[in-house]
Amino acid sequence: MALRSYSFTVEPDCNGSTLKTFLRRECGLSARSMTVLKYSDTGSITRGGIELRTHDIVNAGDIIDIILPPDNNEAEPVEGALDILYEDDNILAVNKPYGMPVHPVKVHQSDTLSNIVSYYQQSRGESYTFRALNRLDKDTSGCVLIAKDRIAYSLIKPTVKKTYIAVCEGIITESGVIDAPIALEDGSKIKRRISDGGLSAVTHYRPLEYGNSHTLCELWLETGRTHQIRCHMSGIGYPLAGDDLYGGSLEYISRQALHCKSVVFKHPVSCEDILLNTDIPAEFLQILQK
Repeated sequence: MALRSYSFTVEPDCNGSTLKTFLRRECGLSARSMTVLKYSDTGSITRGGIELRTHDIVNAGDIIDIILPPDNNEAEPVEGALDILYEDDNILAVNKPYGMPVHPVKVHQSDTLSNIVSYYQQSRGESYTFRALNRLDKDTSGCVLIAKDRIAYSLIKPTVKKTYIAVCEGIITESGVIDAPIALEDGSKIKRRISDGGLSAVTHYRPLEYGNSHTLCELWLETGRTHQIRCHMSGIGYPLAGDDLYGGSLEYISRQALHCKSVVFKHPVSCEDILLNTDIPAEFLQILQK
C-alpha cells in the first residue's frame, strides 16, 4: 500500500520560521499529527533527504517533503453502492442518499456511509481514516466530501462552500438572510430553537420556483450549526416539507426535503477550485407539481 506524500515550498513570509510553525501554518498539521509523524516508523519530514526536527529553522525556497504514515478506517466494512462524484489520491466525494447516517452511532453501527467507504477502500487496496469534511443529517441527501489523509483534511476544510436545495412550505417570493442564534431546545437532545443565548447562525436563502403551496429554495450558510437550515426556515414560518420535527407536513414527502446540491473547495495539491454538482432530487420537483 503506497504511503501518501506531500511537498511544500517555503515561501518568503515563512523565512526563518521553525519547522513546527511552518507545518502548522502552511501544511495544516496539528501538534498531534506532528507527534504521530515523529514516532512513526514509516512517516517522515525531510529537507533534501535529511530528517528534520520541529525546532529546526526553515528558509525561503526550501522544499519540505512529508511522508504520512498509514492510517485505517476503523468502521466495519459493509458492501453497498456509492454514487461517486469525484475521486483522486487526496479526496473522495459522494452523493449520499437520504436515510443513511454519515458516521456510526449507537443505533447505526453498520449501515452508515463510513461502513460503505471502508468496504470500498478494501476493494481498491486502500486504507485511510474516514474524515468527512462536511456532515449531513441521516435524512438529508447530497454531497459529502471525504479527505483521505490528515493534511488533505486540514487544507481543504476551511475552503469548503456548500449550496443546499430545500422545499419549503408556503410561498417565498424574495431572497433573504436569517441572522438568528441557535440553541438546543429545553428538554431535548436533538431539536434546536432560535434563542438569544444560542450560538450565532446566519442562513441565506433564495427562491427558485414555487407551486400552489411550496417553494423550492437555494440556501447557503455562513455558519454550520446543527439543524441550522431546518430551524431557521421553520423560525420564519416556512418549515421544510417532510420535516415534522420542525413543523413540516408529511403529506407529500416522508423525510425533510433538504439536499446538499453542490460543493466547491480548493484542491490541497493543485490549489485549483473544484466544483461538484448533483441533480435536484426528483421527489422535490414532484412536490411542486402536486
